[in-house]
Order: sequence, then C-alpha cells, then structure tokens
Amino acid sequence: KMAEKQEEPSNTQNGEPDNAEEGEEKKKKKLKREDLPPFEIVTGERLPAMFFKFQFRNVEYSSGRNKTFLCYVLETQGKESVTSRGYLEDEHAAAHAEMAFFNTILPKCESNLRYNITWYVSSSPCVTCADRITEMLKKNKNLHLTIMVGRLFMWEEPEMQAALKKMKSAGCKLRIMKPQDFEYVWQNFVEQEEGEEAKAFVPWEDIQENFQYYEEKLAEIL
Repeated sequence: KMAEKQEEPSNTQNGEPDNAEEGEEKKKKKLKREDLPPFEIVTGERLPAMFFKFQFRNVEYSSGRNKTFLCYVLETQGKESVTSRGYLEDEHAAAHAEMAFFNTILPKCESNLRYNITWYVSSSPCVTCADRITEMLKKNKNLHLTIMVGRLFMWEEPEMQAALKKMKSAGCKLRIMKPQDFEYVWQNFVEQEEGEEAKAFVPWEDIQENFQYYEEKLAEIL
C-alpha cells in the first residue's frame, strides 16, 4: 500500500496518476468538487499536494492552469500582533481569489491598524484584479502587500503591463517565487499525508530557469 502512495508524476495533463483504479477514485472526488455551487470561494487550511504540484508549477505555457490559488499570511499590527494564514482558490471565474481575499478575509481595514500581507499566488493577477488591488492600496495607506507569484499571467499584453506598473506605484511589491518560496509554500500550506514524515519538497526540473525567465520579464515590465 505504501508503495502505491509514492506516485511517479505522470505525464497526463492534470497530474492524475496513471494507475487506473486510483484515477477512478480521483475522478469521483473530482465530480464531487464540481457539484459545489458555482462561485463558491474555497478556503482552507492547506491545499492538496496534487493541486500545488500542478497549479503552482512555474511553467511558461500554463495550459489547463486557469485557476488562481492564493496562500496568504496576514499580520495585523495593533496593540498586539495577530498573524493568520490560509489559502483561497477561485471557483469558476466569478470571483477571483485576489478579490475573495478582500471580500472575505479582509473586508474592512481599520485605520488604526497596520496590515502586512504576503500572498503566494500561482500566477499574477488579471487586469481587473490588479486594478482592484491598486485601489485598495491607494485607499488604505496602512495596508502593505507583497505578492509572490509563480508565473506571470498574460504579461505580453500592454494593458496587463500597465496594470502591473500601477500596482507597483501604489506600493505593491511584486516578486517572482524562487525555489525557496515554493518550498515555503509546500511546508506551510500544502497537506502532508497523515502519519507520514513531512515529505521534503522536490523541486521540478526547470524550476530555477523558469524563475529566472519570469524574473527578467518582470524587471523589463516594471
């Protein structure tokens, strides 16, 4: 049984195991997920390892990766500091995870508090989300946001580049995730099999080159 768990990464697109029987199980689970009402924001403590390995992969062509997974660390500094963490993903395309963060996790900013937020996101925000983030930062000077992204989304588009620049000028720090950042997310936000030693993060083959590729693109844009 243990041997079965050590799945070899398969080359099927969704990162589903080749083993037919296990594949069936996963399909059943997947169907259940899709019975969720539309537009539900899924929040949770830790995300499944399979999602992480597929969605966060910093590949250049992200076919099939059309969801955003957002892991956050929110530090609220007042008389005392409170830190909370969790993750959001967008279900369907009605509310993106970035919007969901401001709607559900931080619906209002108290002016006497300082908020330090770090997001680890599978890909950079779309134009609409980027504009909303810019507005939030302009409106709330006590809000400090750092966004660590695995991939850049539609970065060749001029309006996307303009939106990222506006975010930067509103004080948002935008960074490309380094291999160490992926490892941090793996350790802090990904479900570990129960009763097993926490599995070490295994970097994928081209993780470093892809990081450098996106880092250069981002530097050119900003």
